[in-house]
Amino acid sequence: MDNLRDKFRKQIIKDLQKALGLKNLQAVPHLTKIVLNMGVKDALLDKKNLEKGSMVLTQITGQKPKWTSAKKSISTFKLREGDRIGMMVTLRGKRMYDFFERLISVVLPRLRDFHGLDKKSFDGHGNYSMGFSESTVFPEIDPGKIDRIQGFEVSIATNAKTDKESFELLKALGMPFQK
Repeated sequence: MDNLRDKFRKQIIKDLQKALGLKNLQAVPHLTKIVLNMGVKDALLDKKNLEKGSMVLTQITGQKPKWTSAKKSISTFKLREGDRIGMMVTLRGKRMYDFFERLISVVLPRLRDFHGLDKKSFDGHGNYSMGFSESTVFPEIDPGKIDRIQGFEVSIATNAKTDKESFELLKALGMPFQK
């Protein structure tokens, strides 16, 4: 089976070059990284919630997450600067393409009432972000072993200069956008 990375290098990159009217093959946009970010809302009450979130991200990505800390103190939330409140995973290379392929071919079709991704979720610099309200849509996660539903965000970073170029790249890679 031909994976997405090989298909991109052999076929998609040439099609994108023609579609975007680029003369140089190196100017064709490509994926640079995918970042998964999870903020744990009850992290201060019970440290086990952080461990459970870490386990979920590890199962989804195959990589151990990095802890994120609070940047400033907020007294109403009983939050102090430096408290661990979340985690993130950065995927690059083969793992990034494998995760992206799993995302578009397995996870997104499993979503309830899914009619395509919103075209307005680009940031103006060629990056795309989406959020998941629960992690059980991933086949690696056993819903019976999860006691609390936790959401997370996925940010897809490209080296495209504009949102139009990034949209064409993601569409060529198979991302299902709304019509």
